[in-house]
Amino acid sequence: MSVSDKEKEEIEKSSAPLIEHLIELRRRLIWSLGGFFVAFLACFFFAKRLFNLLVVPFKWATQWAGLDPHKVELIYTAPQEFFFTQVKLAMFGGMVIAFPLIATQIYKFIAPGLYKNERSAFLPFLIASPILFLMGASLVYFFFTPMVMWFFLAMQQTGTNDQVQISLLPKVSEYLSLIMTLIFSFGLVFQLPVVTSLLTRVGILSSQALAEKRKWAIVLSFVVAAVLTPPDPMSQCGLAIPTIILYEVAIWSSRMIERAQARDRLAREQAEAGSSVSSDTPDTSAS
Repeated sequence: MSVSDKEKEEIEKSSAPLIEHLIELRRRLIWSLGGFFVAFLACFFFAKRLFNLLVVPFKWATQWAGLDPHKVELIYTAPQEFFFTQVKLAMFGGMVIAFPLIATQIYKFIAPGLYKNERSAFLPFLIASPILFLMGASLVYFFFTPMVMWFFLAMQQTGTNDQVQISLLPKVSEYLSLIMTLIFSFGLVFQLPVVTSLLTRVGILSSQALAEKRKWAIVLSFVVAAVLTPPDPMSQCGLAIPTIILYEVAIWSSRMIERAQARDRLAREQAEAGSSVSSDTPDTSAS
């Protein structure tokens, strides 16, 4: 066999697994995009109902401000604005609904390359991630969005002889951008325990390192809150304070993981020591 034939054979052997991986990747992408497209169509069909559902916290804020919640009014100033707002809402809702399917497809794609213990360690975080995101979104919907809108409504001004009438008439696109930004920010921050736990499992982080960086984490929490949230102190503090609490939860979960790893390591060492002792013990049954 010539050198060129050997090279061709090696290329064919190496290209076969690559083609299989590409076929598998294409299948996972088709499932993910298909799930997102179906969820997008469903959300677009119910876009107006979903938008009215997102306006409910605004109604709660008007009640807190002593106003009539039945007179809540939003406007749009361009003919196509509300249509594109519904498209944006459908895309956001479709991504949220399809996220479990997308995460499952990602896990199925990378799972064959993981050891059994790595797959068993990764799977709980795959389940916890959407749950924590929904917890953050629920906190936004039921508490922080009404608080933020109440803060903005308090800035209204009643018209008198000495002052003009100033009323809040939010645009549909701006209101959706506000609540989407809050949901995304809180959902992202609520992933902090998941990320730190995974990094602790692989040995990149430790609970001691997290505890030592606590002061910097507090400062960084307020910086991130100032970047991700609207420029009002209520929403910024509302994101920074849960971030600090979640950081403490991350330290606690890292300690629990380290203790569990230490117990497993001790159990393995004891098992190895017991097996070595039994192997070194001479067999006296023959005598």
